Amino acid sequence: MAGNRKIFSLAEFDEEYAGGRSYVLGIDEAGRGALAGPVCAAAALVGISLYKNEKFLELLAELNDSKQISEHTREAIFARLGELKVIGALDFEASFASEEEIEKLNILGATQLAMSRAACALNQRHSLGLRPAGGGAPLFGESVADLSKAVVLIDGKPMKKFPFAHLAVVKGDASSLAIAAASVVAKVARDRLMSKLAADYPRYGFEVHKGYGTPAHLQALMLYGASKIHRAGFLKKIRAKPLASPKQTELW
Repeated sequence: MAGNRKIFSLAEFDEEYAGGRSYVLGIDEAGRGALAGPVCAAAALVGISLYKNEKFLELLAELNDSKQISEHTREAIFARLGELKVIGALDFEASFASEEEIEKLNILGATQLAMSRAACALNQRHSLGLRPAGGGAPLFGESVADLSKAVVLIDGKPMKKFPFAHLAVVKGDASSLAIAAASVVAKVARDRLMSKLAADYPRYGFEVHKGYGTPAHLQALMLYGASKIHRAGFLKKIRAKPLASPKQTELW
């Protein structure tokens, strides 16, 4: 059981925040720093019974922050999350905010939009009754009963425009089982989408770098210019220009 200690630590973290509720709803994103493609956010709704089930926890023994595990491991965990979803032990949803929405709202606003979409889908699907963020104070200062079925944990800092009351957990994807699961779902969902988009934009190698600013990606931008799915605002920072007749010696 020593090798599985991490998953029990993740489960214990969530249980401390559950507060007698039926679920923990973890939220994380993927693709926030990419130069191309949408940003993806995922919400993972974990039933309290899962935290008490050693068999289920052992099935997720390799779960961790998606950035800390290999693509092969992420895909395997994603499949196991799918199995647990089928039997009702948990549920998850991945949502996107497009390149156009990133340009309009900036990356923070677009990320919050994608997170809201994922959380709203699960809130509606399971009738969670999540408490709205920033609810008005009662007239005489009495406490307000929170009847929601889930506590919401978001990786990182508090989201001012997120529609539901939540707790922000710095490095939550390495601390919370629900957030770690959302991290894997978001990463796998976005990677799969970028691999599909690679067929439409074969010059850029999206299937390899998934839109991030690797040397190969920057070289492709210099040679071919920006595609329709590149984030124009992000490219300004690296002085990328759509070149009609690029030269191998031309610099940014």
